[in-house]
Amino acid sequence: MDNNLSETVPERTFQYQNSLPSLPVPSLETSLSKYLNAVCPFASDEEFKATADIVRKFQDGVGKELHQKLLQRARTRRNWLEEWWLDTAYLEPRIPSQLNVNFAGPGAYLEHCWPAEEGTQLERASISTWHTLQYWNLIRTERIHPQKAGKIPLDMDQFRMLFCTCKVPGVKKDTIRNYFKTESEGPCPSHLLVMCRGRIFTFDAVHDGQILTPPELLRQLSYVKQCCEGEPVGEGVAALTTDERTRWAQAREHLISIDPHNNTILETIQSCLFVVSLDEVKPYSTAENYSNLTMEALAGDPTIRWGDKSYNSLVFGNGTFASNCDHAPYDAMVIVSMCWYLDQQIKAAGGKWQGSDAVRPVPHPEELVFTVDEKIQSAISHAKQQYLEAAQDLQIVCYAFTGFGKADIRQKKLHPDTFVQLAMQLAYYRIHKRPGSCYETAMTRKYYHGRTDTMRPCTQEAVNWCKAMMDPTCDADTKRKAMLHAFTKHNKLMGEAQEGKGFDRHLLGLYLIAKEEGHPTPELFTDPLYAKSGGGGNFVLSSSLVGYTTILGAVAPMVHHGYGFFYRIRDDRIVISMSAWKSCHETDAAILFNSFSSSLHQMLHLATTSQL
Repeated sequence: MDNNLSETVPERTFQYQNSLPSLPVPSLETSLSKYLNAVCPFASDEEFKATADIVRKFQDGVGKELHQKLLQRARTRRNWLEEWWLDTAYLEPRIPSQLNVNFAGPGAYLEHCWPAEEGTQLERASISTWHTLQYWNLIRTERIHPQKAGKIPLDMDQFRMLFCTCKVPGVKKDTIRNYFKTESEGPCPSHLLVMCRGRIFTFDAVHDGQILTPPELLRQLSYVKQCCEGEPVGEGVAALTTDERTRWAQAREHLISIDPHNNTILETIQSCLFVVSLDEVKPYSTAENYSNLTMEALAGDPTIRWGDKSYNSLVFGNGTFASNCDHAPYDAMVIVSMCWYLDQQIKAAGGKWQGSDAVRPVPHPEELVFTVDEKIQSAISHAKQQYLEAAQDLQIVCYAFTGFGKADIRQKKLHPDTFVQLAMQLAYYRIHKRPGSCYETAMTRKYYHGRTDTMRPCTQEAVNWCKAMMDPTCDADTKRKAMLHAFTKHNKLMGEAQEGKGFDRHLLGLYLIAKEEGHPTPELFTDPLYAKSGGGGNFVLSSSLVGYTTILGAVAPMVHHGYGFFYRIRDDRIVISMSAWKSCHETDAAILFNSFSSSLHQMLHLATTSQL
């Protein structure tokens, strides 16, 4: 009987938050020894010896003192990294964040319900928006199951940041404003923003306590579309969000100084649930090629998305979807979870609305019109100019590799994620004839407010294997042994990073303590090998597994001569989005994709012949 009772009380979304363990601080010796291992593939013998000396001096000297101070900090905070990471990674950098930091991706639903089809934009937008509002309500009423790793609950705090959240630019540092509240905490904003042809509209998504139905949402979206059709385009104030952060902050201050009503509009935008962008372009896409759609998601029209919002839902003229999200308040797994939910709900209903067609008398959307002057108009055109130049420089290739997928890799008793990572190492090595420093996201959500740590896939074991693969005198057995060594090492490092035992965030903490205490920057961080191996955000390959669903994302490369590499793994395919900068003549995402595909085939062949 007791069992039945516990079954009927569902777990609440945030119920484990207070019982999650604090983020640990790894030991100094372990982190430094891991760091030395990580720089090894990029160093000559002399360089390695010099770096080993620097590390030893650091460990016995200033490093010891900094580590003690870090331990003190960790005693008074449940997550010693949280605030630092937010500032360093997202709020202090001044580069334009919309193209360089935001993540974007083709919408789900392409694979089963909604291929491109003319004349379906508004109807589909209303259905998708309705499902998104249901998800907001599930979080608000804490009915989304807490995610777990096995039986261990994961931190769910980032889910509070999906709705009603916006980054606000500052002259030196941005801030995040989050207006979301759960039902037990009090009222939560419930208005949506719709952007179309450089104009901005808003309406409440809830009427008389009920979320608007798809037919009601359709009426609101149709109204916006009709207002914009045949009219001149709006000022496109949203383009300001694409500019360098300090310039945008100054333009924003000027906007507010012209007319206090502008501040009211900004507050309406910042607090809205999310943005629905009605885009007129019709990006080509198939289940094997999402390049066009992904490019529009990451680098499309800057006047109809608010780059600082935590979620812009992009709806294109041919009824396809995408999203563009600010990275500061949360990591991709939050939007992936929601889009997978939408995908499944839309699929279950066959892409149609199954309920009543009745439409209640709901007030029309209201247009939000900024008062602008010449200075703002010139700031808008400057922002557009720099954004379009950068967007034209971005190369995106987003294809499905359909040779095989998770099922065949698992059959060889190999980890699918590690398989893809090693294929990427080999692909890079084959093109560039040298190892590629690589960042892979390791999730640390087992800990209170944990986000990510760095797992570095370019291990000495991986490089040894790449060399064996390139060596014509090497036999299959030697290559296979080298591959299995690389697998073992990768899996071990990933497991440790997820347990809070990565070294990159630890080193960042020591660097920031030194800065806060007014120490000179320790030599460890100015050593050329530090940046050459990827330290300080200098990774040539910036990669992340987005999961095992139909949802995919894309990011720009971390460095000019690098690649962005997001991928999802399905039973029968691996879908990858790769990005590169065209102005860098060394890199080409299409060449990397071809090299990657042949690496995958070679690896599966190696795993197969070895079993005979």
